[in-house]
Parts: sequence; structure tokens; C-alpha cells
Amino acid sequence: MFVSRIESRAEASILHADLDSFYASVEQRDAPRLRGRPVIVGGGVVLAASYEAKAFGVRTAMGGRQARALCPHAVVVPPRFSAYSEASNAVFAIFRDTTPVVEGLSIDEAFLDVGGLWRIAGAPVAIAQRLRARVLAEAGLPITVGVACTKFLAKVASGVAKPDGLLEVPPGGELDFLHPLPVERLWGVGTVTAAKLHAMGIRTVGEVAALGEPALVSLLGRASGRHLHALAHNHDPRVVETGRRRRSIGSQRALGRRYRAPEEMDAILAGIVDRLGKRLRGAERTCRTVVLRLRFGDYTRATRSHTLARATDHTPTLLEAARLLLRQSLSTVLERGLTLIGISFTNLDTDDAMQLALPFDRTSGPELDRTLDSLRTRFGAESVTRAARLGRDQGLEVPILPDG
Repeated sequence: MFVSRIESRAEASILHADLDSFYASVEQRDAPRLRGRPVIVGGGVVLAASYEAKAFGVRTAMGGRQARALCPHAVVVPPRFSAYSEASNAVFAIFRDTTPVVEGLSIDEAFLDVGGLWRIAGAPVAIAQRLRARVLAEAGLPITVGVACTKFLAKVASGVAKPDGLLEVPPGGELDFLHPLPVERLWGVGTVTAAKLHAMGIRTVGEVAALGEPALVSLLGRASGRHLHALAHNHDPRVVETGRRRRSIGSQRALGRRYRAPEEMDAILAGIVDRLGKRLRGAERTCRTVVLRLRFGDYTRATRSHTLARATDHTPTLLEAARLLLRQSLSTVLERGLTLIGISFTNLDTDDAMQLALPFDRTSGPELDRTLDSLRTRFGAESVTRAARLGRDQGLEVPILPDG
């Protein structure tokens, strides 16, 4: 496993590379008639929007009807996930040819450490310029790159530089760049946290930094307060890693805006957990914590988690935990509607310990799970499935980085 240098950096040598409106850009690349036009990927729910569509207020996760009302002349195209995975593979090959230290975040973004490449490749900004040119020439896609001395600031820089830009935060100028930005640029500041800060008259990162850690902890809690205080001062000791095993395995489904009966939601949940269980066992991992993520019809979100007594890769055990979490949110789902459901397995461990029976275990054991995995690998993912899923719309599954 490669890791970037831990010592304080004298130069900005961390790159955050982020493909612009990835799905929509692939569609515009592959269909010349779409270039320069507003493009929406997905019908019931917007999975991606080109910058031409974003100019009219269209945003990811927005309902399709609302998106078309905002931009009636947009071209709506169905998603082609195989094309997006292929494009991602091509771009990541360029990343790895640029530097051996690449940490993928998703199929369309990654951190790269180019420190130490001065003699053979030049300054980090020059490397970033060549990287952008190669991605455009070889993959046909625009990409934005932020260059900074920390991972956090490199990601912020790429966000500021979008679309199709390059921005370096020079050493010594980090706080001058960071402090005028809105608080929403800090990792971990969502709608709820931003509202709390705004209520206190705090709107910029600099004002967060001036507030002090004790006040932030009092307002947001110990973990969030300390986290935001550190980021507001650009304290981010994390290194760029490659070959690091994932801390979680997850998947989600975009469901559109139509009504879903509880039994249909359960079938979708079961489908997600079935696939995640197979991935978990394929990576020789076990899971202790199941996390459920929901997005409701009014665009609000909820996250719930359940930690098991012992780590397991037993699908029925994991499914029962996920069902418990869904039942806890069912009244809200029925009231507001459900547009996205996601499951993550976290608190992962290696699969070298003996699997012990858990309180939720009621049906088949791990050996049956592995038999089903083998059948699905040989005959296709849907060759063996639950009867409750037959004939039901399972929603749209987005592509992800391979499990490691």
C-alpha cells in the first residue's frame, strides 16, 4: 500500500480530480447532438444534469416533473450505467499512470499525491494541467482539479474551480483562500448544521474559525464541533492512500416519486441487501453495523444505524437489521413518500473468524449464502432471487468503485 508523506508539506502536492457532471458529460460525449444543450439523465428522479441544465436550477435528486418545469427544453435521457463504468475505468487508468498514489472516492473523483515527482514530472500544477488534457483527449471528458497541501483543501479548490477548471491554493495562502468561503464548503456542513450556524450569524468559514472550538462543541456536539474547528483552520492530517480496504460497502436505489407500498419497499430493501451480502462475502469481509439512508419526497433525508452483537456476512441477519431500521421510519415514509433508499455495511472486519449464530438468525446459514453467490456468479445476478422481488421495479442502481 502506498501512502503520501505524513510530514508537513512545503508545496501543494495533493490533487483532487473530479469529473464534471459525469453522467451527463458521458451522454454529451457519446451523442454530439446533445453538446451545448441542457441534458437531464433519469426520468422520475434527476440522476445528473449538465451544466446547461443546472443554469436553470435543475439539480441532482430533483423530481423529474419539477426539473422539466424549470427547463422545459432539456433533453431527458435514460441512464447507461455500463457506459459510465467504462468511462470511469479509462479515467482511473490515466490517474494511475500519473502517480502510483491514487485514492478513489467514487467512480468520478479521486485524490492523487504527486509529491516527489518534481524531477520526473515537474510541478504539481503542471502535472494537473497534463492530467486534465489527457482525460479530455483520451476519455473525451472535462475534469476539474484542485491542488493544495491537504486533502480537504484540494477538494474545496476543485469545487470552487468547477466546471472544467484548475485551481491551486498556494502554500501560505490557505486561510486567505478558505476563510471567505461560505460555511457550506466545510465537509460535514449540511442543511441542518448550516441553519444552526446561520442562526448565530455565522456564514463564512472565517467566522467559524473565529468562534472557537468550545463554542462549536456546545452548538454542534463534541465530534462535529471539533471536526469543523479543525477544518476551518485547515487542519487535515489525512494522507492519500491506495490499496486501503474500504471501511464500508454500500448501494442505493433511486425510486422516482410514485407511491411505494410497504411490501414493495421491503422487496427493494431485500434486493439491495442480497447484492451487498454477496459483495461482502466476495471481499472476505464481515459487518457489524447496518446503516439505512432514506430520501423522502420533500427532499429531506434520514439516516439510521443498527450495530449487531457480532460481525457477520449472513444475509438474513443483515436483512433483518435493515428491516428493523426501515420499520422505525415507516410512518415518515408513508407521510412524505420515498425517492431513494440506500444501505451501507460499516464497521467491517476480515472474514477469518468463526461465524457465530446471532439473535436475528432465523433461516439459512452462511453455507447457503455462498451457494447462492456461486449460482448468481455463474448464471447472472438475477438467476436466484426472492419471490417477493419478482415483477417489481427495483429502482436504479448507480455504479460504484470495485470493492477492495
